[in-house]
Amino acid sequence: MKLYLASNNEHKRQEFKEFFKDYEIILPKDEGIDFDVDETGKSYVENALLKAEALYSIIRKPCIADDSGLSVKALDGGPGIYSARYGSDKGLKTDKEKYEYLLKNMEDVEDRSAKFICAMVLIVDENDKYVVEKSVKGYITKEPTGSLGFGYDPVFFNIEANEVGGNLTTREKNTYSHRAKAAFFINSILEKEKIRICKEMNKN
Repeated sequence: MKLYLASNNEHKRQEFKEFFKDYEIILPKDEGIDFDVDETGKSYVENALLKAEALYSIIRKPCIADDSGLSVKALDGGPGIYSARYGSDKGLKTDKEKYEYLLKNMEDVEDRSAKFICAMVLIVDENDKYVVEKSVKGYITKEPTGSLGFGYDPVFFNIEANEVGGNLTTREKNTYSHRAKAAFFINSILEKEKIRICKEMNKN
């Protein structure tokens, strides 16, 4: 079965393929859909809902969306929902530039506690929407470690995994990441709704 993902990100498609192995993950661009949503929400849940609802309004078929970010205690919860745009006002674009900027802003900070947060939304039809928000606790390291993962992974020590994100394999991330935990919940809903989702997908 197909499952539409409200994103244009190929990396995210690959990650979701690992989470939802029973489904073919379809991006809007695969079917010629021009999809671009301004993430104007004030929370991860609001942004995930904005994306899911925008795509559902176009395709009218079951779809999924997520929004995630890094919340650092010493930065009053920042960069938070702006994690992907962190430092953009200073011209920063790459993951490396962003996590180096984060480390610079945390020089001499003792309490380095942080958490990754993911909100995930599944829309089955116009009446049924499922929302979950999950997080994983950790702390910001003093320097980057590892070459795996992406984003802030090289500077986030995942307490449950007992390892820096930059050293976690795909299989380990699929167990210990915030997105994996949210996907586990959504998978349980997909299993319960499988018959109805199939019917919705086959509607003209």
